[in-house]
Amino acid sequence: MTMEVEWARMTAPDLRALAARPGALAVLPVGSLEQHGPHLPVITDTASASAAAIRAAHLVAQELPVAVLPGLWLGLSEHHLPFGGTISLDYDAYHGILRGVVRSLKALGFARLLIVNGHGGNVDPLAVAIRELAVAYEIPIVATTAWFLAPDEVAEIFESDTGPKHACEGETSIMMAIAGDTVRADKLDEAMQQAPQPIAAPAGFSRFYSFSERAPVTGTWGDPRTATREKGERFLAIQARELARAMRDPQLWLTPDPVWQPGRGQLTTAGKVDR
Repeated sequence: MTMEVEWARMTAPDLRALAARPGALAVLPVGSLEQHGPHLPVITDTASASAAAIRAAHLVAQELPVAVLPGLWLGLSEHHLPFGGTISLDYDAYHGILRGVVRSLKALGFARLLIVNGHGGNVDPLAVAIRELAVAYEIPIVATTAWFLAPDEVAEIFESDTGPKHACEGETSIMMAIAGDTVRADKLDEAMQQAPQPIAAPAGFSRFYSFSERAPVTGTWGDPRTATREKGERFLAIQARELARAMRDPQLWLTPDPVWQPGRGQLTTAGKVDR
């Protein structure tokens, strides 16, 4: 029997019972609402993260109490605004939303939170937010960007793109697998023919880059023309497998060290410091 894993499809008593079980895990897919070239829907990042999270949850549902929250469709996407169709948060607002989710989960009795990210612009903000929230609320929080898992294995799937880009072969393949009716196959050539060379960032330096610099005309970075549904299914299977492995990994879910507690600086992890 297939167990229900989607939070939005459960009743409050279902979720209350699940949260009461030892090690109850909430999973929050996060993405964005932003342009994905002329051929993909603006919900792509959120939809892909949600699909991977739900598939992973099904792999562990018989052994772990798990519920996948509805995907958070707001992210940090200001770099995509020049192309239209994009709604973006700033960091303070994003942190505030995550804080509200974590505080709610803590109040409900969930023991841990896995955040499955599908948007590159969220990577850095998530890294900062979860390390603050995990300590503040004394709950293990783990974040990952599913696109970066098992890179060598993923590279064997795709022909034109060697790594995650934007509206690329990988994203297009996944959307073909999970929502094929939203993919504009008639626009794949247009996505490439209008795309001049992007501005390359010098290695070791960081600044703000608008996506109008990365993909100046169509907002497409990568080549979606070789995308297929079958590639998308293979890609999602790898993501789900790796996420399920993380859900089961006890080292990832250790209680955060309460570094801000009074006197914590007088102790090592092993105990009292000798003087």
